[in-house]
Amino acid sequence: QVQLVESGGGSVLSGGSLRLSCAASGLTTPSNNANCMAWFRQSPGKKREGVAAISTGGGTTYYADSVKGRFTISQDNAKNMVYLQMNSLKPEDSAMYYCAANRMNKQTDYDCYVSFLTDQFNYWGQGTQVTVSS
Repeated sequence: QVQLVESGGGSVLSGGSLRLSCAASGLTTPSNNANCMAWFRQSPGKKREGVAAISTGGGTTYYADSVKGRFTISQDNAKNMVYLQMNSLKPEDSAMYYCAANRMNKQTDYDCYVSFLTDQFNYWGQGTQVTVSS
């Protein structure tokens, strides 16, 4: 049984920073120890948007153009944790942020990239709210 639990959201001023955490359980099995992990966000009236993704097997990362240079996705495989460090936050970053995951099995890093682009993930967390004010 897979569970993803996000934490670290909150309210900050423009230019501030937050670090989101995603605690994953049940993803790693004897037959699978590589996962595709991603962060998505959605604000009222807008479509869900992929923010960042990481292949935990190889460490390859992907970012939306809107967050490149400001956000960093990282992992701690020993702790089954994925993080999203968000710096230089802007009001337009305000959204509910969701952690998402796929088991990669025999899939490649490119498959993780495709999943990120097409919003195709099997597991989702409940979300954590990020609010950035002027």
